[in-house]
Amino acid sequence: MKHSRFIFQSRLLALIFVLTLTMPVLATDGYFSLAYGTRSKGMGGAGVALAGNSLFGVSNPAGNVRLGTSYGVALGLFSPDRSYTVTGAPTMPMPGMFPPPFGLAEGKVTSENKLFPMPSFAANFMLDEVSSLAVSLYGNGGMNTEYNAKTYYAQYLDGPVMPGGMNPMEGVTSPTGVNLMQMFGAITYSRALSEKWSMGVAAIAAVQSFKATGLQAFANFGMSENPGGLTNNDQPFAGGIGGKIGVLGQLTKCLSFGATFQTPIVMGQFQRYTGLFAEQGKFNVPATWNAGLAWQPNEKFVVAFDVKQIFYSSVKSIGNPMNIQALMPYMMGETGLVPNPSYVGLGNDEGSGFGWKDMLIFKIGAEYKVAPNSDVRVGFSHGNNPVPESEVMFNILAPGIVENHITAGFTQHFGNKALDFAFVYALNKKLTGPNPMDPAQTIELQMSQMEFEIGFRF
Repeated sequence: MKHSRFIFQSRLLALIFVLTLTMPVLATDGYFSLAYGTRSKGMGGAGVALAGNSLFGVSNPAGNVRLGTSYGVALGLFSPDRSYTVTGAPTMPMPGMFPPPFGLAEGKVTSENKLFPMPSFAANFMLDEVSSLAVSLYGNGGMNTEYNAKTYYAQYLDGPVMPGGMNPMEGVTSPTGVNLMQMFGAITYSRALSEKWSMGVAAIAAVQSFKATGLQAFANFGMSENPGGLTNNDQPFAGGIGGKIGVLGQLTKCLSFGATFQTPIVMGQFQRYTGLFAEQGKFNVPATWNAGLAWQPNEKFVVAFDVKQIFYSSVKSIGNPMNIQALMPYMMGETGLVPNPSYVGLGNDEGSGFGWKDMLIFKIGAEYKVAPNSDVRVGFSHGNNPVPESEVMFNILAPGIVENHITAGFTQHFGNKALDFAFVYALNKKLTGPNPMDPAQTIELQMSQMEFEIGFRF
């Protein structure tokens, strides 16, 4: 019996590993997931101060020792709606003008791909009465856009307007977009320090993949230090490692506290995109911290409040702003075009990125036991949009701008087993800013999302 169960678990783990690697994973706290685990999603992502409110050890590794030997599997269906709208006619270039205005085609373009499955798995094993070991596989986050258009294409520049008679629009392809996927695997050790307090640590192994298409114009303008490593280079993988530490305890009979810190996940380079991301293709996962309180006045009702921060600006490929003056390899001098002494191309250590700011997120959720075997949940999450108005040009590719989420959830218990449901709606968010390469135009980014997840604990 135990042998059959081990075979089943091993096959399930392998299946989820393959599915997670091959499915685009999207998210809502910037490009991070709103929450990890069906119960936590139903409460707006809150619950770092509640043992067992997420996938084992993912939100807070300190809580696993309170759960006993148990398993969990979940499948989410994620449906994002993202688009961009360009307003204003492109500026006509004047003879001898350099750099010429890079005006995008007017109109609204909506991204393809509307439904993404997201599997996850976790298991917790008690080592003795005061310690446990857990394993988990889950999608940390990502971003996907696919615009059926030549987004970065200026029809007035489709000719020999560059030094040497080069055409900056030559070879621009459709579709335009990116596909970033991140999968984490964690091994978590949790230990009770006393009857009321516990702590935990997790070793995290990460795998991510990335693909970009339709960015040839930036290479043709000379904006990349490695034009061959900028776009349309399939989807390479990169790996990395990091860690997480957490603490969980009772402050009073009704009030608990939890806190975690996750280190930066140091990733290997995307070797095929060394001409796109700063630091020659580096795309590390930023550090995060999370702290929260949970108030449970009785066995039927609990309210949780979390604060989370994601340090996007610490990763140069994400946080560096777009610098138009530094991106152009030439500038106008008294005698014509001369090399730009301030040139810093894409792929350089200080090369332009997406300009994301750090993100501070507040999450609140409540759970109520409506019947002996039935729980209902609601939640709300608010985070500051990490994308400044000045960075809309590049962020057509990654419009992670949503700020507010409304969530709901439900659990039905069957003895020591439970079936969990969660629904997440990210309210529609728009962000408008200037086209930095053609000030006569404005670019509006739009994004909203829905997600439904079902989980089974046993």
